[in-house]
Amino acid sequence: MENSALSGRRYNDMMNITIASGKGGTGKTLVATNLAAIWSAAGREVTYLDCDVEAPNGHLFLKPRIEKEEAIEILSPVSVDPDKCTKCGLCAKACTYNAIAVTPKEVIIFPELCHVCGACTIVCPENAIIEKVKKIGHLLHGSRLNSLEEGVTMDYHYALLETGEGGMSPRLISRVKEFSGPDITINDSPPGTACSAVETAMDADLVVLVTDPTPFGINDLKLAVEMCREIGQEPVVLVNRAEYRDDALKVYCREAELTVIGEIPDDREIAEVYSSGDLVVEKLSRYRLLFEEIIVRIESEVEKERKVKPIPGSDKTEDQAPSLPELSEISDGPRPRELVVISGKGGTGKTSLTASFAALSGSSVISDCDVDAADLHLILNPEVRERGFFSGGVVAKIDQNRCISCGQCFEKCRFKAIDKEGEEGKSVTYRIDPLACEGCGVCALVCPVEAVITRPAINGEWFVSRTRFNQSMTHAKLGIAEENSGRLVTVVREKAVDLASAESSDKVIIDGSPGTGCPVIASLTGASYALIVTEPTVSGVHDLKRILDLTRHFGVASGVVINKADLNRAQAEKIISMAGEYQAEIVGEIQYDRVVTDAQMEGLSVVEYSKGEVTESIKNIWNKVNQLIAN
Repeated sequence: MENSALSGRRYNDMMNITIASGKGGTGKTLVATNLAAIWSAAGREVTYLDCDVEAPNGHLFLKPRIEKEEAIEILSPVSVDPDKCTKCGLCAKACTYNAIAVTPKEVIIFPELCHVCGACTIVCPENAIIEKVKKIGHLLHGSRLNSLEEGVTMDYHYALLETGEGGMSPRLISRVKEFSGPDITINDSPPGTACSAVETAMDADLVVLVTDPTPFGINDLKLAVEMCREIGQEPVVLVNRAEYRDDALKVYCREAELTVIGEIPDDREIAEVYSSGDLVVEKLSRYRLLFEEIIVRIESEVEKERKVKPIPGSDKTEDQAPSLPELSEISDGPRPRELVVISGKGGTGKTSLTASFAALSGSSVISDCDVDAADLHLILNPEVRERGFFSGGVVAKIDQNRCISCGQCFEKCRFKAIDKEGEEGKSVTYRIDPLACEGCGVCALVCPVEAVITRPAINGEWFVSRTRFNQSMTHAKLGIAEENSGRLVTVVREKAVDLASAESSDKVIIDGSPGTGCPVIASLTGASYALIVTEPTVSGVHDLKRILDLTRHFGVASGVVINKADLNRAQAEKIISMAGEYQAEIVGEIQYDRVVTDAQMEGLSVVEYSKGEVTESIKNIWNKVNQLIAN
């Protein structure tokens, strides 16, 4: 590579780099794919692992030739033998994921909530739980010829989660990571801070957090930094769409002692290239040097001894004695109409649209169910009236004074969260890895000497608030690197329903999570209407199909809003065609306009900030949605 920032450089040893973000839509995959192409062109042996199993998009840009596909299967409870079952309820009591319900007539297993921990089979005294092998996803393997350098290939591996199998994401990611390469491995991480992001980032040589200088971007960057430092990673920051309207991002990075390794301009040409599924470094040659310089800085950071810095403003709650609410029961009575605004990927404008709906809706109750990366409060400025801790599992620890090293916990843990130290026939010690543990409690169930000590885990915090529009609002914050976000979503959503009933409000507006995993399923199930926000890009079209499959799976009527509709008209037409195939109405289109970002910078909804074309489009969408959910 002549005239390259990489020319003449001494190669680092093997590197495992995770490209991550606190929220979707920051440009994480744009960065990962273009870095992979540049590294490969420089002669490095690159392996690309797309760990964003709910919405993998890297293949849309790198276009690998798929050479092998395999089904990923797991032994899972599917039903109960009615001739054996006595309806004792022990299975439901043991399940920390609320995936089993026992009624006088039957036992119901909810596969969408099940994490396949095995607790139900262990506690059933009649051996009535029936387990079968089921497919949780498929894993694809391929390679790519690098168009920047003849004869250079790149290994490519990615997985696709089955519809409705949200709880299986970490296991699928673990399978993808088995194919790490011998030289440069790039892990394209799921966005956010929950278990899937932790699984991807925990053993990387360097985590690169991609953000943008908006209030949403900064808020979610803070969460991602906390997650990284909690798991022993000291991340670096890469700023995308680096048009600064204020110094908030720079101030935060300085105060948090974060290294910024580069900035990518806010250039519509980059967005247009991305929307067509092309690589920026191939179509816009002026950006090649920029990505080469980012690689130089990444390699430099990997060579350093990276000490993990303190988490800014950390207020860890492990030693507190919280009051933990019971999981909100789903009412059998009439429910208000529930409008859930969702997206197949982050960054489509879902939360900005929801904020405008809140401004237009009057007395509706608002519920932010995007608990992994909640941003709606930045616009609605809610005043907290009530709060509480949420527990969706247990924290387990082995008492070494009691442990007899029988190995039952090690054998029965399906999450590989028990570490075994020592050799057979000699002294063996078992310890629980808190990052791998999903809080199922199976280790405590099987221990014959009660050496496993458990207590309720504090997985997050929920809030009941009043917005600046004088509306009731429920929202939450998932704890750093925590699991069970689906159950926390259920708590938040049911509290909103209770408030709507108490206030005689006929509508709940829900800002759902992006993607297709547990929190989306919990946001979506039983809703009156799902409004899907997408954008006219190859990844937007790809992820729209995934979310339309999910709404069809749960029988929820849906419509589609195309944001930035004029960015790529050809992709917009594909969205219109796909919506028709799924009998989902195109509810409206919103043009590409920086007024959306301008409003966010001012802490306002778009309909408050602007009186222009975008505001009129949003008002028309709101009016149409009201007609649809009324019917």
